[in-house]
Parts: sequence; structure tokens; C-alpha cells
Amino acid sequence: MVDTLTVGQVSSASGVHVETIRYYQGLGIVRAPKRPGAGFRRYGQADVARLRFIKRAQQLGFTLDEVKNLLQLEDGQSCRETRLLAENKLAMIEQRLADLNRMRRLLKQLIGECASGKRPRACPSSHACGHRLTLADFTRFAVG
Repeated sequence: MVDTLTVGQVSSASGVHVETIRYYQGLGIVRAPKRPGAGFRRYGQADVARLRFIKRAQQLGFTLDEVKNLLQLEDGQSCRETRLLAENKLAMIEQRLADLNRMRRLLKQLIGECASGKRPRACPSSHACGHRLTLADFTRFAVG
């Protein structure tokens, strides 16, 4: 297939900003087509698909380094490495889910205690995780 798309068209089709495409090119995870004499660089549908993959992988929590590793393994000859990378990411996700579920239980308990008027000044559910929880703890957890 002939490359006919400008960087702006690739940006629109992939949902990735032009500046981000240039950044990815600098990292080596997206190719930088050669510029013809007096013309514009041209991209193809494969470039759009690659950018969509990168964007989706990031939405799923993969870092750019992890995405780069996945893309390097794309040749299909490194299934073991791909599996190991996916297993490591899955373990991280499962830990995050466990943390979120624990925080969910604590928040539900706190809401219930506040609603019933039984909540003392200090958070009663703080002892469940081994220390006194503050609003800063909840905020830090939500952001982290």
C-alpha cells in the first residue's frame, strides 16, 4: 500500500496529537518517513494502526517502555518474552485491584459510620490497614 497520509491526517485518524507523534518518533517507536525533496513526509495505514496500538496500550496502563518492548516483540518470534511482559503487567494490575478493593471496603465502612453518626473524630476504619487514615491518605491512594 502506498503511503499517502500527512502527519495531520495520521493524527486525526489515530487520535494522537502531532507533537506526540514526533515524540514517539524520537523514542524510536514510530517511524519517521523520509521527506521527499520539496514535499511532506507521507504515512500509511500501518502507521495509524501502530499509533492506535500505542494509545490503547497506554490506556490499559502500559508505560511507553513497556509499549516499546511489545512493539519490538511484534515479529512473532519472541512469544516467551511477550508472555513474560504480559504476566508481569497482569501481576501489577492484580495488586492494584486488590489495593482498590481494600480502599473500597474502607470507604464503604467510613460512609456507613458517618451516615449513622457513629464516626468519632479519627477514622475508625484506619486500624484495618495498620495506621490512622487521613484525607491525605485517601487522596494519595486515589492519585497514585
